[in-house]
Amino acid sequence: MSDTRRPTDVRIETPLTELVGVRHPIVQTGMGWVAGPRLVSATANAGALGILASATMTVEQLRSAVREVRSRTDAPFGVNLRADAGDAAERVRLIIDEGVKVASFALAPSRELIARLKDAGVVVIPSIGAKRHAEKVAAWGADAVVVQGGEGGGHTGNVATTVLLPQVVDAVDIPVIAAGGFHDGRGLVAALAYGAAGIAMGTRFLLSSDSTVPDAVKATYLAATVQDITVTTKVDGLPHRMLRSELVDALERSGRLAALLRAVRHAAAFRRDSGMSWAQMVRDGLAMKHGKNLTWSQVLLAANTPMLLKASMVEGRTDLGVMASGQVAGLIDDLPSCAELVHRVMTEAQHTLRALPLVS
Repeated sequence: MSDTRRPTDVRIETPLTELVGVRHPIVQTGMGWVAGPRLVSATANAGALGILASATMTVEQLRSAVREVRSRTDAPFGVNLRADAGDAAERVRLIIDEGVKVASFALAPSRELIARLKDAGVVVIPSIGAKRHAEKVAAWGADAVVVQGGEGGGHTGNVATTVLLPQVVDAVDIPVIAAGGFHDGRGLVAALAYGAAGIAMGTRFLLSSDSTVPDAVKATYLAATVQDITVTTKVDGLPHRMLRSELVDALERSGRLAALLRAVRHAAAFRRDSGMSWAQMVRDGLAMKHGKNLTWSQVLLAANTPMLLKASMVEGRTDLGVMASGQVAGLIDDLPSCAELVHRVMTEAQHTLRALPLVS
């Protein structure tokens, strides 16, 4: 088993580190097509919590990925699930059978799924974007929540982390993990000051040497300024934060009919990639429509997301794919390993804490 951990004596114990058994209060988010076994195991070996993205995997691919992570590390890690997927129960069973430590969810899981996981000793951490959602999953038994402010990449809301985070911290009595706008040790200290138990980072881990994202795509991110990051609804009908590109500009100029025809093509491609039947995709669409209160047009447009992300994150085609991104991409200019990144964040946090003026 390889171990690329970089030793550091900087430790900050929080309810998150105690809950999941990691050394540092840092989470690498479950980004589709990005958070695979290599990135997750490198994060885990660095002492943070790596989250494997499963929405773009078949069940068997997920099983293989979980076993590959375990072959690379003996540290805790998690799997991110779509609670509205038709095979969510099967994936939950896989997580339990394989002894995965953490199950995270992009949408609120049902009370029954939470109970099933908790009964098996799995830590349940949904991601939420509103105070009421945090209150709901906390009442259902979730162990912690990730709260993402509007600065975060991918599907996002319009409330800044600095406003949303203290709202959620005050509303629930479970550990709150702050996401959206974090990339360094100063951000970790700020989140802890708000009452969070740690931070979650997506874009910062995507831009690491352990990420499998093609070099050309990473170079595009590194060249971006804060002004090059935008929010569009033209990919799948929901607010989606990403790098601005010629493709995004073209999507925003396209009409409704062209968008729906493109979505049909992408739905067919995703069906082939995922091994799903059309019936399964319709069932998932019904669940998505109900869970997010979407129109049928938005459900169809949702097929755009996985394939446009795959084009860039896997195939390296920045001309044919979109690049989900947090605003912090405009502040990032290097590609450290996960071990170097975690060490840097923790060291910066320590220096920041020491530099704070003492209150007399």
